[in-house]
Amino acid sequence: MSSFQLEDFAAGWIGGAASVIVGHPLDTVKTRLQAGVGYGSTLDCIRMVYQRESVFGFFKGMSFPLASIAVYNSVVFGVFSNTQRLLRQQRCGEPEASPHHSLSDLLLASMVAGVVSVGLGGPVDLIKIRLQMQTQPFQEASLGLKSRAAALGEQPAYQGPVHCITTIVRAEGLAGLYRGASAMLLRDIPGYCLYFVPYVFLSEWITPEACAGPSPCAVWLAGGMAGAISWGTATPMDVVKSRLQADGVYLNKYRGVLDCISQSYQQEGLKVFFRGFTVNAVRGFPMSAAMFLGYELSLQALRRDHAVTSP
Repeated sequence: MSSFQLEDFAAGWIGGAASVIVGHPLDTVKTRLQAGVGYGSTLDCIRMVYQRESVFGFFKGMSFPLASIAVYNSVVFGVFSNTQRLLRQQRCGEPEASPHHSLSDLLLASMVAGVVSVGLGGPVDLIKIRLQMQTQPFQEASLGLKSRAAALGEQPAYQGPVHCITTIVRAEGLAGLYRGASAMLLRDIPGYCLYFVPYVFLSEWITPEACAGPSPCAVWLAGGMAGAISWGTATPMDVVKSRLQADGVYLNKYRGVLDCISQSYQQEGLKVFFRGFTVNAVRGFPMSAAMFLGYELSLQALRRDHAVTSP
């Protein structure tokens, strides 16, 4: 029996769409805290976004992630599940031969998913952050450079996702779409290990041995806890990634990951790398809970439908 299954990709797409809808408003707050200026706290950021841009400000840049992150999560979850199944097949002879998960298989499958996530998700994340950040108050850098903000006046730098993509490619080439990819790689490889591994073991721990699989409540709880753990621990490198990707809307301030870390530390101290920690952990719970619940329920429905329609 082949270990490759397409249902994982379809279920990942549904779960990804659910996670975007649930998590995008807090994702906007997180990005503003990490790469913006003038915010004293999380609540202060929420208040300022609402006062300046109304409730629609929290959904800025959402259309692009909704259309693309669903596909991105589809691939990530599909790659993780099928890599894990392939490793189990190599180890046991059959992909479903062992009811227990191997930690080494989970870690390797998570790392593969992390690498794939950067290849697909780098441009998606970049466009999302550029659209979220383009209305931020601009502080003229002390580099004697004329900012694009001054040339544009009060107008947003980008008119939408397509204009954002074409502007970046025209100015920086295709490589510009992968600005911050190295920081994203350093965030996502350990991040996905702390995402999938806790989910698998927590869902197994919550589920009674008599049950064939985790209940929706167990999936929701394990998924939410895994998301909070993963996003909380990923915050320092997430700050660096957000700053690198937001850089370039008006000025190019950072030369790379190490330069971004150095400048951020010199200007704001160690605490800067924990900006958005609370938002990351809080937002990680409902977003990941929705992701895993949508994924698992969709996967069950697809497999049940496949079993009914198969001769």
